[in-house]
Amino acid sequence: MKRIAIDMDEVIADLHKKHLNIFNDKYNESLTPEDLQGTRLWKIRPHDADDILSYIDDPDFFRDLEVMEGSQEVIKELSESYEIYITTAAMEHPTSFTAKYEWLKEHFPFLSDLQFVFCGNKSIIHADYLIDDSPRHFKDFKGEGILFSAPHNRYESGYVRVENWNEVRSFFLS
Repeated sequence: MKRIAIDMDEVIADLHKKHLNIFNDKYNESLTPEDLQGTRLWKIRPHDADDILSYIDDPDFFRDLEVMEGSQEVIKELSESYEIYITTAAMEHPTSFTAKYEWLKEHFPFLSDLQFVFCGNKSIIHADYLIDDSPRHFKDFKGEGILFSAPHNRYESGYVRVENWNEVRSFFLS
């Protein structure tokens, strides 16, 4: 059975929406995802980058993220034909561990705890595929990287790209 590793943030959990809402409230802005095509939020205000990045160090930040549309259904379908692992670079923000774990248990109860991988560098992941929004994780990954579209990666090329979970379904189950 082939193995699919799936990133959490901006692939199954909508980190971007919450981060943008906090930013807009704090700085009295009205930025939209379209304003962030090809860039990251903290690059828009580099002098406030430390503050903007600190939002995700709040231990509760990840606990109430919205689920990406279609992810639960498609991952459940994929798990019938593939080994599935949720692989999150949680060690980049170690305060996120508990909230991420609780979020996964709540929203993906059909997956076992043994299918959650909390790591730093994803090159250690042994899988046939890695679905991720950040192409930096593909650099030393031995399998095939599949880029999940997000505003910040809009202009990245050289990877198989999926726009949403319906395209993930089509890629793996058609």
